[in-house]
Amino acid sequence: MAPSDVYGTARGQTRARIASPVAARARARRHEQLFHRTGLQPGMRVLDVGCGTLGLRGLEPDLEITGVDLSPRPEYPGPFLQADVADGLPYADGEFDLVYSSSVIEHVPRARRRAFADEVRRVGRGLYVQTPAYSFPVEPHSLLPAAHWLPADLRRRYWRYGVQGVWEDIDLLRRGEVAALFGAPVHAEHVLGLAKSWVAIQPV
Repeated sequence: MAPSDVYGTARGQTRARIASPVAARARARRHEQLFHRTGLQPGMRVLDVGCGTLGLRGLEPDLEITGVDLSPRPEYPGPFLQADVADGLPYADGEFDLVYSSSVIEHVPRARRRAFADEVRRVGRGLYVQTPAYSFPVEPHSLLPAAHWLPADLRRRYWRYGVQGVWEDIDLLRRGEVAALFGAPVHAEHVLGLAKSWVAIQPV
């Protein structure tokens, strides 16, 4: 999947075709500010948590990036560790200049989020953590209006009408939750005047 094809693996629905370029533009705008907001410089070490098959390397192939993911990623083009961050990572305190994580923390079970966040903070001198905002009216994984505001049992039944198809109990975060977890200033990314994502940033 190309970095610009955000919903490239979604079911072939009109919503996904419309949302993909919108989401790609938002991601590009976010990335344009990465170096300025974090103080990241060429040659610094980056840990990409929840990297998937490409992650940040798709946007910055020349950075020194190590990928971490729950799933095996044999196609990942660089150093890679399969691990659950909440269980701890085999890295020293502050081993990385920046820990980067995009749309991952909402997939972590609520009971394990503190351990996840503490480990991100431990291994990085700086952090950049993005997650969709609970307050935005469209759930970003399913592209269903208000899906994330429903109780889990109703959300599960509603989920089959979304673009993701396979059920996943994704639990979006409020701004205060992100700030409490990562202990860093949280910035809002807006779409149509509404907060679409939260980004916790601790500069290098």
